[in-house]
Amino acid sequence: MNVISKLRPFVVLIVVCFLSLQCAPKSQLTLKEVLKDKFYIGTAMNTDEINGVDTGSIRVIKQQFNAVVAENCMKSGVIQPEEDKFDFTLADKFVDFAEKNNLYATGHVLIWHSQAPKWFFTDANGKDVSPEVLKQRMIKHISTLVGRYKGRVKGWDVVNEAIEDDGSWRNSKFYQILGEDYIKLAFEYARDADPDAELYYNDYSMAHPGRRDAVVKMVNKLKQEGIKVDGIGMQGHMTMDFPTCDAYEKSILAFASTGAKVMITEMDITVLPSPDRYRGADVGKKFEFDKKMNPYPDGLPDSMATKLNERYASFFRLFLKHSDKISRVTLWGVGDAQSWRNYWPIFGRTDYPLLFDRNLRPKPIVETIIQMAGKLNQPQQTSPKGKLKD
Repeated sequence: MNVISKLRPFVVLIVVCFLSLQCAPKSQLTLKEVLKDKFYIGTAMNTDEINGVDTGSIRVIKQQFNAVVAENCMKSGVIQPEEDKFDFTLADKFVDFAEKNNLYATGHVLIWHSQAPKWFFTDANGKDVSPEVLKQRMIKHISTLVGRYKGRVKGWDVVNEAIEDDGSWRNSKFYQILGEDYIKLAFEYARDADPDAELYYNDYSMAHPGRRDAVVKMVNKLKQEGIKVDGIGMQGHMTMDFPTCDAYEKSILAFASTGAKVMITEMDITVLPSPDRYRGADVGKKFEFDKKMNPYPDGLPDSMATKLNERYASFFRLFLKHSDKISRVTLWGVGDAQSWRNYWPIFGRTDYPLLFDRNLRPKPIVETIIQMAGKLNQPQQTSPKGKLKD
């Protein structure tokens, strides 16, 4: 046997080891491990996940996240489709899953103009109910839902999307019948149902100065009236150019100035073009399918994937900078295939808005976040004179 023959097994072993190292994950840490001292990192759970059907997503949730929110099953149209007929099937499973896996559970949402059943606002003749009737229906709905999960659901999105971009009140049925008092009442009813639960206001496009200023004014006014808003949720439905990090930071600081916790909720970043340059998250907005508006049906080009990674990194860098003000960052879904962005505002598109791809593999941004947080977690070394080393 010659020398080359003798060395061949060792060469093969070295090559195999090298390839194994190259293919192995760069970090054994998870998002929830590196962020545990910064803020909760959460995700929304859909029906298949709650029912245990999507086992792949469930695996990722258990590995990577320490907080969950119900994507749809606690909305009024789902949980009380007819007056006094509650369906807690999925909500019960959601709360059970959160408890079993030691996850911070947020209930979404108690009062929202969208996806609310028509009966909530009308009488037997189809006319608007009186203010007193609507109040009683709100009390019944909130006390029943919050009371059922008292001490188990840790926080509730009490009111969702009550303000427009320009700072005016959304002209919803709640507002038409009760005026702005419906917000105060909703928080009162929720506080009565579970005094220990955290109560939140949640809205999209919170970087708009008009909405930002109006929310600050509203929360401060409620505080003066003895109504505590524990947290302000900044929905993170973003595009590749809206909002800017600077504008988003201004909102974080403004909301924190009220004394409320700041939460980044419903985060996803679409890479797809927006019809009519629409940048909000109004589920009522719908546009016809146009092939030009679906540029990446067969996969995201490397150049765009890099830009998406950089966009996500810039925001997580901001969140880490203000982790003393931010209590939770929640992604609106686990993997790209489950995202609502694939069917809103145009049905049938292929989007790539989340941290995990269609095969539930972590995108590079996951490792980027882990590395950024890891550096902050490392103790700073000091020189003998007590000065920080460069």
